[in-house]
Amino acid sequence: MAAWNSFHLEILYTVFGWVAFVSWSISFYPQVFLNFRRKSVVGLNFDFVVLNLTKHSTYLIYNASLFFSTTIQEQYRRKYGRDELIPVAANDVAFSIHAVLLTVITLFQIAIYDRGLQKVSKICLGIVSAAWLGAIICVFIALPHHSWLWLISCFSTIQVIMTVVKYIPQAIMNFRRKSTIGFSIGNILLDLLGGLTNYGQMAVQSIDQNSWVNFYGNIGKTLLSLVSIFFDILFIVQHYVLYPEKRRAKSPTVDVVSKEPLIESSENPHTEDV
Repeated sequence: MAAWNSFHLEILYTVFGWVAFVSWSISFYPQVFLNFRRKSVVGLNFDFVVLNLTKHSTYLIYNASLFFSTTIQEQYRRKYGRDELIPVAANDVAFSIHAVLLTVITLFQIAIYDRGLQKVSKICLGIVSAAWLGAIICVFIALPHHSWLWLISCFSTIQVIMTVVKYIPQAIMNFRRKSTIGFSIGNILLDLLGGLTNYGQMAVQSIDQNSWVNFYGNIGKTLLSLVSIFFDILFIVQHYVLYPEKRRAKSPTVDVVSKEPLIESSENPHTEDV
C-alpha cells in the first residue's frame, strides 16, 4: 500500500491543499457580495456561470467517486501502480461541494437581480446539453464492464473542457465593453492563489513519491490549474492594465454602458440569444 516517505512533505502537502481549498472557496464570495451590493448582475456573463455549474458538478462527481469508492481506488492502483497515492484529497472533495453550492447561489442572484438585457446564449445551452448527454452515454458504456475509473475519467474530461470554455464568454464580454465593471477581480486573485497552491500540492506529492504519475494520473486536476492560471492572468491584465478603474471612474457614461446589451446579434442589433 502506498504511503508517504517524508512526514514533513506530507504536512506541506496538506497545508498547500487546504490553502488551495480556502482560496478557491472564498473566491466565490466577492462576486456574490458584489451582486448583492449592486442588486445587479449586469457585467457578469451568464454563460460563465452556467458553464461553471456543469464544470463543478462533473468535478464533484470525479473527486467524490475517487476519494470514497474503494472499487475505483483499486482500479486506479491496478492501472498506475500499487505504490501510487490516490491523487484526490479531502480538500478536493470539500472544494467541489462548496463550489457547486456557491454557483447555485450565483444563479439564484441572476434570477432575482437586475440583469439588463443579458441572457444565457443558445451556444452555452447547447454546450451544456452536449456535455451531459455525453456523460449519460459514458455511463451506459461503462455499466456492462464496470469500468468505473474510465467513467469518472470521462467526467474529469468534461470538467476540463468546461474549464477551458467557461472563461471565454467573460473575457470576450470584458473586451467588448472595455470594462470589468460587474465582474469581481477579488474572485480572480483568490482563484490564482488557489491554482498555484494546487500545483504546489501536486508537486510535493510527486517529489515525495519520486514519481510524476500524480500529474498525468489526475490529468483533470493538472489541466484545471493550468487553464485557470492562464485565464486568471488574462483577467488581471484586463482589469488593471487594459481597462483600469481610474479610467472607468472618469467616464460619465458608466451607468449607461452597464445597461446596454453586452452582445449584439449579427442579424438584429437589438436582440440577444435566449
